[in-house]
Amino acid sequence: MKTILYIIAFTLSSFTFAQNTEGVTVTIEIENLLNNDGKVSAALYNEATFMKAAPIDAVEAKPENKTITLTFTNVQPGTYGVITLHDINENGRMDFEASGMPKEPYGVSGEGVSFGPPAWGDAKFEVGADDISLKINM
Repeated sequence: MKTILYIIAFTLSSFTFAQNTEGVTVTIEIENLLNNDGKVSAALYNEATFMKAAPIDAVEAKPENKTITLTFTNVQPGTYGVITLHDINENGRMDFEASGMPKEPYGVSGEGVSFGPPAWGDAKFEVGADDISLKINM
């Protein structure tokens, strides 16, 4: 009898504690790239890591027809920001002019970039329970 009670209790607890830990998909679409050279990357940040530390996740791919679609999977609900880079010469980093201006195109989620480095307040967006798609201009 104890065995049956344990089995029932275990079965009920597994339903109670079994939650879907899979997050959503965040798709980044970028059109009108300068060319198909190099790679385009996207880095996903939260407020604590934005422009300060390594991203939570990063993806990259070669563009085709001057467009690219990059996908982050299993993103948990929360507030995030994305920074994209078209690394034309594939050296794995953003190149700068002597004046400090970027040589390669980049973009930011949210309201985008005005002048100066990207700001969290402009880049942030909310991830909820549904997959989302963002268009980023470079």
